[in-house]
Amino acid sequence: MRLKGSANELLVLIPIYNDWAAVGLLLLDLDRVLIDTGRIADVLLVDDGSTTDPPARWLAEHWRALRRIEMLSLRRNVGHQRAIGIALAFVDQQRASDALVVMDGDGEDAPKDIPRLLECLHENGERTVVFAERTRRSESLAFRVLYALYRWAHVALTGIPVRVGNFSIIPRRELRRLVVVPELWNHYAAAVFKARLPRATVPTVRGPRLAGKSRMNFVDLVTHGLSALSVHSERIGVRLLVVTAILVALMGSGLMAVLAIRLFTPLAIPGWASTVVGLLSILLFQLLAFASLFAFLVLHARSHPTFIPLRDYHYFVDRCETVVASGVEDRSSSVPRSKAG
Repeated sequence: MRLKGSANELLVLIPIYNDWAAVGLLLLDLDRVLIDTGRIADVLLVDDGSTTDPPARWLAEHWRALRRIEMLSLRRNVGHQRAIGIALAFVDQQRASDALVVMDGDGEDAPKDIPRLLECLHENGERTVVFAERTRRSESLAFRVLYALYRWAHVALTGIPVRVGNFSIIPRRELRRLVVVPELWNHYAAAVFKARLPRATVPTVRGPRLAGKSRMNFVDLVTHGLSALSVHSERIGVRLLVVTAILVALMGSGLMAVLAIRLFTPLAIPGWASTVVGLLSILLFQLLAFASLFAFLVLHARSHPTFIPLRDYHYFVDRCETVVASGVEDRSSSVPRSKAG
């Protein structure tokens, strides 16, 4: 039986880089969940320049709810955030779907949460991007500590709390708006916030990997965080300029106080005034130089040609081929498939 009010055509998008074992287990779990909820779906695996081939046994699996599994191969490895951006533009132009699920391929995004995302999508009139909100993580203590520091820095610099990742569902109406957002090239979730698309969240627990080990190292994690922050560079720039202005005002007040003490009171110690004035002047000059440099960098970024996913995605697409065509048909609804574009 179909979920009440859910979208008629469902496509699941999964970026992957050599993590075939985990993705195979994830697809089996996804197939079971869809059967239990009376749905079918197509799957688009985004091969982000993998150096190993997927297992042939997928062709022999008896898929009961996965109608088609396709592989979108990219010309080179671009990282999972950019792979998602390219795939979203591809889906918008080349595939028909009323709702698009984005999830990681390691199993930490649980298929059992997809029905809840769909229910929230329906409750919001199928006009809202629904994210899975992470209420608990399963990574190591060191990772959780670093992630907590990143969340604190993100809130301090942007004013936006970080509680979501890639796991989400996008209705077609919002997908068409998202694929023209340049920031999608850097970070998917941050681009949704930047574009001010309507959004909602569903609390979920992030699970353990289904197989293998994560290839994310410290450098990759820092790069991922910086990519998210770069989307909000203008907001960060304004906040830093305000802080800089406050510090400049404090430095200026300190200089005036030092000069006043030196000229109008007997409290001065020989040589102290020139030392303090010199230090404050150096700090003041550095703050002004930093503020000017950052302002020019932000202005330069605004005037520089940017990557627009809808226009430029095809440069990175190598091919798209069907891996599995199970022949599963949706007999629970007579609603015809919507047309892309």
